[in-house]
This record gives sequence, structure tokens and C-alpha cells, in this order.
Amino acid sequence: MPTPGIAANAYAQLARITDPGAGLAKTIGDESGGQGPNFGSLLKEAIDGVAAAGRKSDVQAQAMASGKANIIDVVTAIAEAETAIGTLVSVRDNVIQSYQEIMRMTI
Repeated sequence: MPTPGIAANAYAQLARITDPGAGLAKTIGDESGGQGPNFGSLLKEAIDGVAAAGRKSDVQAQAMASGKANIIDVVTAIAEAETAIGTLVSVRDNVIQSYQEIMRMTI
């Protein structure tokens, strides 16, 4: 089960992306020069978040094996990692599907 912190970070990134003042709502004639969020940096942050969730679940599993962790913490960390990986795979699938759709377009 995802924690409220993961959901809050996701909502904050979504708000930052969709903010009209952030530069993504820029029209062709608008020369304000504002830069929106960089897709590469957003992707890197997402991948880093998944890696961090995986590391956290590994640490919790090792602590459980040595008898130093609570089972609830271990299950929560593993569930967070599974959710993060599932989300990343879903986004990857959608990006691939979008790319394939663009490649099928006629010019």
C-alpha cells in the first residue's frame, strides 16, 4: 500500500507539470522565455524514486532477516516498491505505445 508521502510527491509533481505559469501552457506567439520542467529530469527523478523504494525494501528485508525489523515495516516497504515498479512499467508501456502511434502517422 503506498504511503501518503509517495502520493503527496506525485501530486506535487503533477501540479508542477500542469501549472500554467510553469511554461507548458506556452503558446507559439508567447516569447516569455519561461522554461517548463525538463522531461529528462522528471524521468530521472521518477527512476531515482523507484530505485530508492527498492533499496528501502532491501534494507527492511535484510533487517527482518537479522531480527531487527518489524514485519509490518517490511511488508509496507515491499508494497511501496511493487507499486513504484508497477507505475514505472505502466508509464513505460504508455510511452512505447505513444511512440508507436506517432510512427504510424502519415506525413
